[in-house]
Amino acid sequence: MEQKTKMKRKIKIKIVPILITLLIILLLVGILYVISLIRISNIYIKGNNYLSDQEIIEYAKLENYPSFIKISSSKIKSRVKKNPYIKNVKVTKKLPSTVVIKVEEYNILFRKEETGKIVLENGNELDDNFEYSVPILLNYIPDTKYDSFLKQMSRVNSSIKSEISEIRYYPNPQDDDRFLLHMNDGNLVYLTLTKFSQINYYEDVVDQLEGKKGILFLDSGNHFKVMEE
Repeated sequence: MEQKTKMKRKIKIKIVPILITLLIILLLVGILYVISLIRISNIYIKGNNYLSDQEIIEYAKLENYPSFIKISSSKIKSRVKKNPYIKNVKVTKKLPSTVVIKVEEYNILFRKEETGKIVLENGNELDDNFEYSVPILLNYIPDTKYDSFLKQMSRVNSSIKSEISEIRYYPNPQDDDRFLLHMNDGNLVYLTLTKFSQINYYEDVVDQLEGKKGILFLDSGNHFKVMEE
């Protein structure tokens, strides 16, 4: 009976490819570690009018210039969006260590005399002691008119809004949408909600008044009455 001999197969282990793979992994880990040590060195803020650069940086929690790779654009955006002035945010990270934050703020429409609070275009009311050049709302506006008033005020050009010192809801028997605007130059302007956008042409109208002061009726008839001295 023939004796069967068993042949043992030798397993050949290719050491070189494994070493190369390990070296590549270690190299990648080392690169990622070094990159993680790189901190944000430049922060650029764009589009802000009411908030300072520093306020936005603090809301983004970047005041300590953290790791560039560990902080995501989405995280910065969500933090900045928590500020009530912020309408939209766009965050861009640029290698090697720059962050650009571009914001769009809600416009400030007016300040309420009764409460001292400023009112934003989205209707939010904020306690803010900073003296913005915005009109003062002198009296109460009924809820049925208030939303329309906010919408119309949001359409007033910033340059014109800065020329309005006071706003008063001033209905009469003929029109309960009527408002009286006190202008910084001493003129008075009557408007209605349906014709509110005409205030954007105020400077063109004033140029035709030849320095005269009076009452501009834009609620009906579009005429001007000189004030009696």
